[in-house]
Amino acid sequence: MRSSNKSRSRNKNNNRRNSLGNVINRVFDSAGPEGKVRGTPQQVIEKYQTLARDAQLSGDRVAAENFAQHAEHYLRMLGEAQREMAERAAEATERQQQNQQNNNQPSDQDDNRRQAENRENAPKADNGDSSQPDIAESSSLVETPEGVQAAAPRAPRKPRARRPAKPAAEGQPAATPDA
Repeated sequence: MRSSNKSRSRNKNNNRRNSLGNVINRVFDSAGPEGKVRGTPQQVIEKYQTLARDAQLSGDRVAAENFAQHAEHYLRMLGEAQREMAERAAEATERQQQNQQNNNQPSDQDDNRRQAENRENAPKADNGDSSQPDIAESSSLVETPEGVQAAAPRAPRKPRARRPAKPAAEGQPAATPDA
């Protein structure tokens, strides 16, 4: 029993080698007594069962038993993979149900926090008797550049000093600085 795709057996992630999840759709090359049988586990099982039936009809009990054992091997592999997939599906649905329950039923702490936020964010009752603040008297206004009187002009900057010219290579005229 070998996997038909040899590059998959040379992968760097060897810890997943025993995973049976992809056995159902994997194509196998089975080197049986009558040569290679190639296909998915279901196809290999059917082929070995027909070979066993043909061998039994021809009177070869040994070959019939051999083909039947090969079919049984692939039948066990397929059954184990299907059981594992069913367990994974059951675990996934169970996790999904738990997540839904956790999302639908918030904890007591979440309820208390939401109630406190609602109290803080709720509009205060205003009966209209309170006076409005005078904006001109408010000292919390931000001062903008337009409102500030122009400051004294800055002193002009000094011009930058020029770097000395690089020495000219042989046969090249010297670079003249632009003045």
